[in-house]
Amino acid sequence: MIPSVNDEGSRTIGLLAYLFGPGRHEEHVDPHLVASFDGMSPDPGRDRNATLKELQQLLDQPVMALAEHARPAKHVWHTSVRADAGDRTLSDEEWAGIARRIIAATGIDPGEGQSGCRWVAVRHADDHIHIVATLVTEDGHRPDDYRSGARAQAEARLIEKELGLHEVAPGDGTAAQRPTSAERHKAERQGRERTAREELRETVRRAVAGARSDEEFFERLAAAGLLIRKRTAPSGDLLGYKVALHDDLNKNGEPVFYPGARLAPDLSLPRIRERWSGHPTPDQEAPVRTRPSTPAAARRVTASAAWQAVLVVEHGDDAVAAAHIAAAGEVLDALATTSAAHTRRELHAAATAFERASRSHLRAVRGHDRALRQAARDLVHGGNALGRGEDGASTAMAIDMLFFLITGAAHWHAQKGHAQQAEAAARAAEHLRTAYQHASAQPLGVLHARGRRLSRPVIQRQIALLRDTLPGLAERILAEPGWHALAATIAEAEAAGHDPAALLSGAVERRELDTADQVSDVLVWRLRRTADLPADASDLPEKITAGDRNAKRRPTTRPFTPGRRRNGRETPGRSPR
Repeated sequence: MIPSVNDEGSRTIGLLAYLFGPGRHEEHVDPHLVASFDGMSPDPGRDRNATLKELQQLLDQPVMALAEHARPAKHVWHTSVRADAGDRTLSDEEWAGIARRIIAATGIDPGEGQSGCRWVAVRHADDHIHIVATLVTEDGHRPDDYRSGARAQAEARLIEKELGLHEVAPGDGTAAQRPTSAERHKAERQGRERTAREELRETVRRAVAGARSDEEFFERLAAAGLLIRKRTAPSGDLLGYKVALHDDLNKNGEPVFYPGARLAPDLSLPRIRERWSGHPTPDQEAPVRTRPSTPAAARRVTASAAWQAVLVVEHGDDAVAAAHIAAAGEVLDALATTSAAHTRRELHAAATAFERASRSHLRAVRGHDRALRQAARDLVHGGNALGRGEDGASTAMAIDMLFFLITGAAHWHAQKGHAQQAEAAARAAEHLRTAYQHASAQPLGVLHARGRRLSRPVIQRQIALLRDTLPGLAERILAEPGWHALAATIAEAEAAGHDPAALLSGAVERRELDTADQVSDVLVWRLRRTADLPADASDLPEKITAGDRNAKRRPTTRPFTPGRRRNGRETPGRSPR
């Protein structure tokens, strides 16, 4: 059950006319009162002799009793209270009880002998009511309605339990502002799938991903086609910004601008600047030639960064873990923007869902998340990936690693009691799971075919290796469809000069596998990332995975060593490069 408290207004009659009217699309059915402050208010919906003007005058009477200069400029308080789509249809009596509890909890009409405001509850649909109140008490004072929205939400959580309704996860004040009903109706009239506020929030989020300066951020906003207004101090210092869509106009034909903070709490300019405060200055940057220049290379960097970030989220300081979780949101935004069509929809859904999980009341300490933010930057600058070849395979590898990072974020939030964030991260993980299935089908198919062609002695040797190295997982892996893809990867790693036993042990010991659908799939990508093997094996010579022990081995400058534990924590193994 969601109470949605709207901004205060100044025209009681205008709001009543809408609530008792047919609606903008004839969606209002049988509008009528279910409750009121005195239980006897005239009902223009059911009483032919009652009028909207009569009801408005009754509600406004305490306001009009004040001297004109003492009347509040905006005295109309309004909230809708909506049941979940899966809830049963509540009776008028049940909605009346809900209205009385909400209005008392907010302090607008507290009851128990205290002076309250006048209000009515209107029902014009099965699944929700509207409560309208005028914010002057019977004795001429302003009610104690501080944080009325939060108080209404808290009461709604109690009502859900008592009535057996769907229980909404409690919030912590860090959620993005919901679109108003006026914004939703405007989007419907214009044929938009989303409101302007939602479109702007997504565009600004994507512009932030991996950005390192005000200049770069605003360049990205402009390139995305947004109108921008900057707020500056007399000294010329930049203080804030607003954005608007070109075709989102008010009644005067002017663009409707939204400040960053009204899009989401972490999109204000000061909060955005925190993201790049820990990055090196341009003269401290690594040479450009060392950065990934292709979509596939950027995805390999993303896979490595996500792999390391899981450990931080699982064992790191809360403030540092919060920074990594926030940066993971940037990576998802960048990956969704630059991925091929067959994975873009699910990745976009994952990024949208995870947006809520990227914020909590625990303030992130930025700077430690540099690797993830750099990965987001590399994805943006690497450009759009194709859905096949090394691009497609490296996308599957990156999604696989990100799945475990996002799942780790869900566990972290759950442990901290962040119910809404934990739920959002879990939804994002499910979208990543689906995206992975789309991305991995072709590259794993190639590896599976190669594994099926391995000679019998090689297969037998690898089965023995698996049973010796991973006795607790071997039989499960051997029963999975992905076993042959793993066998091909082990053969390729061995031909490249790696110790397959060490690779397997390191891949299993350093991260959990309980959330994996197919352990063999996960090990394929962990081994290929750790051993620096191409994500896509379609162009490899057959002899590399055919079990030829005399095949040409790729030279290595130093041996690979799996992760070791220091001070009770695990450290990453050395790269084979």
